[in-house]
Amino acid sequence: MKITQLSVFLDNRAGVLAELTEYLGAKGINIRALSVAESRDFGVIRMIVPDPSRAADLLGAKGYSIQKVEVLAVRVADEPGGLGKALRALADEHLNVDYLYTFLDKLGDHAVVILRVDNLDFAKAVLIREGFGLLSQEDFSGL
Repeated sequence: MKITQLSVFLDNRAGVLAELTEYLGAKGINIRALSVAESRDFGVIRMIVPDPSRAADLLGAKGYSIQKVEVLAVRVADEPGGLGKALRALADEHLNVDYLYTFLDKLGDHAVVILRVDNLDFAKAVLIREGFGLLSQEDFSGL
């Protein structure tokens, strides 16, 4: 299943990440996974939240530049080589991983990795075929 990630573009200066996260917290939005990529002038904040449409609306109304991006949330064995098995399944099918980041919580004996790949539908099929579980947007509501 594909889930929606929010990418928020921020100036790279002190306090802007605090402002963003405080604002979402004040609005009752819980950030379940987060990645920060930065350059000299700006940063890209990638996040998974339980209700991405509501969060996007709130952030847009506040003037943030945002983008909704479809990604996969993949359950991988929380053991040495667990991530490698998932990435090998994609590589064997010539699927490129644009980026990935891990989820903060563990689900039983699995870790969760957020993946952005060049062909989500095919990647989803490959991962399911290889026995990997995928999370839905709703799975992030109860965590």
